[in-house]
Order: sequence, then C-alpha cells, then structure tokens
Amino acid sequence: MRILLVEDDSMIGEVVHDALRREGHATDWVRDGAQADAALATTDYDLLLLDLGLPRKGGLEVLRALRARGLGLPVLIATARDAVSERVAGLDAGADDYIVKPYDLDELLARVRALLRRAHGRAEPAYVWGEVRVVPATHEATRAGQPVQLSAREWAVLEPLLARPGRVLSRQQLEDKLYAWGEEVSSNAVEVYIHGVRKKLGAGLIENVRGLGYLVPKAAQDGEKG
Repeated sequence: MRILLVEDDSMIGEVVHDALRREGHATDWVRDGAQADAALATTDYDLLLLDLGLPRKGGLEVLRALRARGLGLPVLIATARDAVSERVAGLDAGADDYIVKPYDLDELLARVRALLRRAHGRAEPAYVWGEVRVVPATHEATRAGQPVQLSAREWAVLEPLLARPGRVLSRQQLEDKLYAWGEEVSSNAVEVYIHGVRKKLGAGLIENVRGLGYLVPKAAQDGEKG
C-alpha cells in the first residue's frame, strides 16, 4: 500500500519509515505541513500517518483541508499531544485513529493494518481462495495447508488486489503501490512480482484483464474465512 508519513522528528521518522517499508508499504516521508499538502494533492495514498506539531502548517490544518477536499483516505494521528481535548479535536477534525508518543512500534503497525483493512470494507484479517489462505497483517500465506514465503515486493503487489476482489488495478496503479519517491522503477517489475505470486500460490489467483490490468477473482471474497 502507499502511505504518506508526515513527521518532523528525524529520528522517529527514520524508524517509522523503515518499519513501514519492511511491512511492504511504499512510504513517502515529508517533514512539514506544506509538503504534506503538496503530496496529498499529487499522489493517491492509502493512508496518512500524521504528526500534529509540524513546521509551516499544523497537522490539524492539514487534516481539515484534506477532509474539506472530500478525500476519504484513513488518517492515523501520531503525536505527543496527549490531552483529552487534543484527542477530541483530532478525531472531530476527521482522524480515524489517534496514538500518543512515545508509542510501541508494533502497536503503531497494527493500527495501520487495521485502518487499511477497514478502509477496504473487510473486518476479517484473512483471505481464502480455494486452497490458498493469506493473512496480510502477519504476511502469512499457505497453499493446501503448506506455508508459502512471499517477498516484500510480492506482498506489495498482492495486497491491493486482495483488498477488493473483482476490482481491476492497472499496471500503473500497482507500480504506485510498489515504489515510493526516489526509487527506481523497473519496466517489468509488476509482471515479475505477479509471476512470483502465481508460481507460489497458483496461476488463477491473479487474473489478467486484457488492456486494463489485473484482478483477484471475486471467488476469493466469497470464500473468505476468519
């Protein structure tokens, strides 16, 4: 998934940025509110991880402007402001969740996963399609009951397709989930990683839609189990 991290503390930003990338997310990191506005205006994100005490433009202003434009992406506020009034203000401004620094990194990542899951209308963490079972939150996959190891890039291609079975995503949309700013984009990267997923989990899990892109068949959703 594509995530925008807005954090002006370099030490915290580096730790969170690296953790999100290890989870397989293409993560862009900006350090002030004005940069956040510019990024949100030009890039389609799946989640915003937002500090409040930012240079140039405060986090609440960024959030209010985002909601005023009608953008519905999930927003997780991560801030040192722990007063109840601050939490209420953040949630009333349109945040979906609020976590106070210093926070446990594992909890932060779990909240990110939960928000992404809810954003795609899925309460259950597991996806089942035939003999394949996939749990994106823990990066666990099995085929006919046997564990299957997918690379971070293979997960990055598979997760957005699994989020909405039956929905076609173009090659460009999948590239946007794979690469953050400044990363070199290989011309056939999407095809390479989809080939890897098919080889490990079965050729039928990801279908080609000629001239449009790729999808996971709706049968994956119909057969889902918790």
